[in-house]
Amino acid sequence: MFRTSAVAGLLAVTMLAAGCGGAGRTPRPVTADATAVVPRPVNVEDPAKIPAAAPAPTCDPRASLRPPASMPRPGAMPAGSTMAAIAARGRLVVGIDQNAYLFGFRDPSTGELAGFEIDMAREIARGLFGDPGRVQFRAITTADRIPVLERREVDLVIRTMSMTCERWQKVSFSSEYIASRQRLLVRKADKIKDFPDLRGKKVCATKGSTSIITIDQQPTDMIPVSTDSTLDCLVLLQQHQVDAVSTIDVLLAGLAAQDPTTEVVGSRVSDEPAGIGIPKEHADMVRFVNGVLERMRADGTWTRVYDRWLKPRLGPAPVPVAVYRD
Repeated sequence: MFRTSAVAGLLAVTMLAAGCGGAGRTPRPVTADATAVVPRPVNVEDPAKIPAAAPAPTCDPRASLRPPASMPRPGAMPAGSTMAAIAARGRLVVGIDQNAYLFGFRDPSTGELAGFEIDMAREIARGLFGDPGRVQFRAITTADRIPVLERREVDLVIRTMSMTCERWQKVSFSSEYIASRQRLLVRKADKIKDFPDLRGKKVCATKGSTSIITIDQQPTDMIPVSTDSTLDCLVLLQQHQVDAVSTIDVLLAGLAAQDPTTEVVGSRVSDEPAGIGIPKEHADMVRFVNGVLERMRADGTWTRVYDRWLKPRLGPAPVPVAVYRD
């Protein structure tokens, strides 16, 4: 009885709803907009604004300052030095990327920062304090790297920053800590193999990077698109809002590791030695950091850190050779 009454009641409500528009009136068809706007990461520039390539003096961008003949003991930095001021503060402040898988990222199992560049920062803290944990990490964008050094908001930037003659006019660099070349990340299904296949198509890189300029300089007529982070470029590629991501191959390997439907392809169109960024006037800190890097090369620490994070994706690599100008 209850079920019959319930069905009857439902039928009555349905009939009432159908009739409430008035007898004889043709029901208005229900329409829906089938086109949904695909969300974008914030601050995307499409097309990108390409910074003017300011003339820079000729230099060897890899040439840094020679380490001291004798490195100070951890916890005993020379009085009046940049390192002594950092030691007095009690922590090393380092600008890093927290969205670059394998280099600087949040480990989902621990919530802690991890990666190749995070370990580099910890080794420098070890050299200063004898304690690799005495680091304060500050997540910054690609475009932030030079400004935060110029404003002395960080002691170092370790964020795959390419050493160029133009940048040497604004900041200083350590010796090279990893080599890389600019290539492409594409969707496997698209069968794109190199830059000429992208004529008239959109290619993404980060603002403030050498990569966005290199895209614009290629003979293939591509449309540069810029974002705040390389990970945002991957999102745009996954959404089919761009056709490729182009930056240094070591970062592209991290993106491909996160999305097996993508692959790294294409010619190596640039030479991108990465150095640790240091404020321009802190020559003593440049020499100290280079001393830490020399120790890492000599005692196998660099190789161990590389093998842990990058060898499974990039294969074996030679230890970068330091170049000094004095």
